[in-house]
Amino acid sequence: MSAPKWVIATVAVVIVAVLAVAAYAVLVQPSSSASNSPSVTPAVLSTSPANASTTVPINTNVLATFNEAMEASTINTSTFTLAIGATAVAGAVTYTGTTALFTPTTSPLAASTLFTATITVGSKDASGQALAQNYVWTFTTGTTSDSTAPTVNSTFPVAAGTGVPVNTVLGASFTTAMNPFTLTSSTFTLVHGASAISGTVGYAGFTATFSPSSPLAVSTAYTANITTGAKDLEGTALAALYTWSFTTSASAGSCAATTVSLGSAAGFAILANTSVTNSGPTTITGNLGVSPGTSVTGSPTIVHGAQYTGVASAAGAAQGDLITAYNYAAGESLCPVSVAGNLGGLTLAPGLYKSTSGLEVTGSDLVLSGSSSSIWVFQIASTLLVTAGLGVILTGGAQASNVFWQVGSSVALQSTSSFFGTIMAHTAITMGTGATLDGRALSETADVTLLSNKVTDPSA
Repeated sequence: MSAPKWVIATVAVVIVAVLAVAAYAVLVQPSSSASNSPSVTPAVLSTSPANASTTVPINTNVLATFNEAMEASTINTSTFTLAIGATAVAGAVTYTGTTALFTPTTSPLAASTLFTATITVGSKDASGQALAQNYVWTFTTGTTSDSTAPTVNSTFPVAAGTGVPVNTVLGASFTTAMNPFTLTSSTFTLVHGASAISGTVGYAGFTATFSPSSPLAVSTAYTANITTGAKDLEGTALAALYTWSFTTSASAGSCAATTVSLGSAAGFAILANTSVTNSGPTTITGNLGVSPGTSVTGSPTIVHGAQYTGVASAAGAAQGDLITAYNYAAGESLCPVSVAGNLGGLTLAPGLYKSTSGLEVTGSDLVLSGSSSSIWVFQIASTLLVTAGLGVILTGGAQASNVFWQVGSSVALQSTSSFFGTIMAHTAITMGTGATLDGRALSETADVTLLSNKVTDPSA
């Protein structure tokens, strides 16, 4: 019997059901942006095998995923190494998107052996910024190889789906970590009859994505294929060709989300109903307001703005406009795309995204890819959670001022997370130590809690 896949025991499978819609949708790999990313320091987000894994198949390769696009020339056999004690393991290093892969020259690896993988500070992002320190992790091999075939466990659009927007992006989620270099325009294809549709293929988390080069035809049946050329980290291919079909909508009308007018609330980086509580050296660029409450404790530094409290202040008028904006965002209904659970590792084109429960960004960053005029509106029925060190990356010219998060409950941006867009939460907003927000934290009915943060109103 083949050994169980260690990735299933160490990594939560990303299951997504996403249709990305926009006037034009372009898939790109997560990348840094000097103008859009507030002091992003390159870091390793996850590895396969995971740190301290045991009984790892001896035929594995080693993969590391970064929080942003790196300068490919700096990801090499000098900066990404594998060793047994002080003895180096020979291998080749390849890099694509945000993923680096170490392939041992001699396979299989030694059995029942502790290996140490290292990515050094010689690894740099596109702006030349290096990792803060060497990233080191270990794993221990088992005694057997793994030849269990990977499988596709969900797709978007779903099989036999109808009314699919013509600007959709396709995707397939796998049960295990895949070799990103085996997911290409040759192994992930889209066809209409015998005609191939051109597009771009990417891979993040456990999800491969196909972005058509142009909008699809209306009322047309398409078939997506993932061939046996797609392989997991042990080099095992899908057992058989995976195929699913869908039919596009009868209308080619625009499905673009519309901007949310914030009124006077647009001038506030922080706006709370009851109180604002701060600890540590928080800096806010823009106004801070509380209404009808008046409590501001541990006052942060305010740049290009002022503090307003109470019903009769500018904060009172802004709270009224916030309610209007919140209700408008909640009421948008043109071509909603259903999303659920974890958005980490996805690349989403502009559009309206709707969740009937809570959402989170964990395991990897969420990438929003579009132009300077592109708009994203997220309707979230419950909570929004961004785990420590992760967040949102904007690419292709996307602007924080055009991203809106309507959240039916509370929002938590954990320590050192990096987030973009206007948060309109029905209840509390909490930012962990060192978290940054290029956007606004606006609470309808509760408080805003800050802890050594940087918040920048994009209109300031």
